[in-house]
Amino acid sequence: MVSFSHRDPGTDEAVWREVFVDRELPPLDETFEHLIVVSAHPDDETLGAAGLIARTKRRGASVSVIIATDGEGSHPESPTHTPVELAAVRRREVAEALGQLGSSIDLQFLGLPDGGTDDHRDAIKDALHAVLQGNDAHLVVVPWVGDGHRDHRVAAEVTAGVCADLGVPWREYPIWLWHWGSPDDVPWGDLEVVLLDEPTADLKRAAMHHHRSQIAPLSAAPGDEVMLHEGMQAHFDRPFEVFVRPAGTSLAEGFFDDFYRRNGDDPWGFESRWYEQRKRSIALASLPRARYASALELGCSTGVLTELLADRCDAVHAVDIADAPLEIARRRLGDREGVRLDRLALPGEWPAGTFDLVVLSEVGYYWSPADLAVAIDRIRRAMDAGGHLIACHWRHPVTEYPQSGDDVHAALRAAEGLVRLVLHEEEDFVLEVYGLEGARSVAAETGLVE
Repeated sequence: MVSFSHRDPGTDEAVWREVFVDRELPPLDETFEHLIVVSAHPDDETLGAAGLIARTKRRGASVSVIIATDGEGSHPESPTHTPVELAAVRRREVAEALGQLGSSIDLQFLGLPDGGTDDHRDAIKDALHAVLQGNDAHLVVVPWVGDGHRDHRVAAEVTAGVCADLGVPWREYPIWLWHWGSPDDVPWGDLEVVLLDEPTADLKRAAMHHHRSQIAPLSAAPGDEVMLHEGMQAHFDRPFEVFVRPAGTSLAEGFFDDFYRRNGDDPWGFESRWYEQRKRSIALASLPRARYASALELGCSTGVLTELLADRCDAVHAVDIADAPLEIARRRLGDREGVRLDRLALPGEWPAGTFDLVVLSEVGYYWSPADLAVAIDRIRRAMDAGGHLIACHWRHPVTEYPQSGDDVHAALRAAEGLVRLVLHEEEDFVLEVYGLEGARSVAAETGLVE
């Protein structure tokens, strides 16, 4: 854990303002139907996610808030408030703050001991499982695991375990990072933001002011000093909120934007490396049919493979998450008839229609296991009755990727309704071709065997 004191001046907000101004961070996907906010202490949810809560309520989606502890340990030397009295104050404050953000917010207090959540992980786990019932599209947000506070870490670890088991997306919001940290401590490639318009920012300020026990002294007596001084409060008076995409979740658009910005127009050597040229030749030779009516290429990058697919398909719909490679692909393919290029954040966004060929080349390991499962299901639904899926992935480990190529192909092999027709396996990459149930080999399709 990080060693710091709330009494320290901390990192000035001007430092953060300067580093944020030049960064274009991807937005948090707000298409969920139910927001669950986990808070280690009363006020975490307001400081880190009040704007998101207000935006969610404004569009008519539901919000649940779970407060793990009552925060009774914030003033251990207070001569005016016992821990029990302070717990009651803080419960009242958070209820009033949430009332400022929207009506009908489901609020649950777990009453765990402040500073002692590590011994009560099951209580947080059970509460999360209970609120995640139903078929809504959920998003869970929780304090950042690296925030430097034990209760924040425990809440994040429990949330990660529950959400990973259930396949529910989650994000983490920093609180104390802004106080003790520097720009070098921020996982920039994993950040997403929620932009706050002025009315929403005003609602957040009003909600923060309800936490009087934290932003003002309890009294003039020693031991009742302010917990969140003005310098700390300034970190949460921004026109945006920051969320961390946890390690092991799908890579976001910002990762790829940064990657192309750092490494140029051909970062993977698609055009210059014999390895890539040979792999494409093997992939094309592995296709069971000489020609296809329509292909969907998931993650087309700069369009090198797209161009070759267009020679074998009447129509190709190629998609990618980032604008930079798509611009290169557009220059490469020009106005070539039958080729369509779109920017989509897969698998949450998905192209319409069905196809007799789906191409998943060097993409699946960018997704979390939960997102890969969603993608496989959508691929099956996107395949025509006689359609094929070709999948090809690098097998060596890459630290930033949530999964390995072997993980991706293990998931494909375990998926219901897919029949493997081709397996090509080398030390460096694995390539497979699948059909749907009833799919036949090339020899069977062409009448060489019955």
